[in-house]
Amino acid sequence: MQKNTEIERKFLVVSDAFVHEAIRSHEIMQGYLCKEPGKTIRVRIRDEHAFLTIKSARLREGIAKFEWEKEIEVSDARELMQLCLPGVIHKTRYIIPSTQNGCTMPEGERFWEVDVFHGRLEGRVLAEIELGDEQELFDRPSWLGEEVTGMPQYYNANM
Repeated sequence: MQKNTEIERKFLVVSDAFVHEAIRSHEIMQGYLCKEPGKTIRVRIRDEHAFLTIKSARLREGIAKFEWEKEIEVSDARELMQLCLPGVIHKTRYIIPSTQNGCTMPEGERFWEVDVFHGRLEGRVLAEIELGDEQELFDRPSWLGEEVTGMPQYYNANM
């Protein structure tokens, strides 16, 4: 995978069974400074860390996207949140190790990230997995539902 390239698949979640498989969780607040066709600029506070992220639309036919992210001071992120477009998102992210053939992948391999949204998006639960290659095989846990990769209504920037 090229530097600054994100390849992820996104799915609906059909049960809360993932909670028992999670190895950790994070509280996230994120807002968007820019949401234009082809690019977004996001500010995110995750627990006690903050990030500024720039993402593009697809780089070519497929699901790969450009992504640039830098850690910033939480105090700066809180100030930037005041400049964000309406619709700041609050969610809890659960981290679940990916498995293949019933075995947990070695440390440093793939993880499912399951986002449970709060506030105005209460009830929405999405799972995603970042891959190293668009053709990479991955597990499909029993709690995974319909794939929504590439469906704009499921992009955080559009919620």
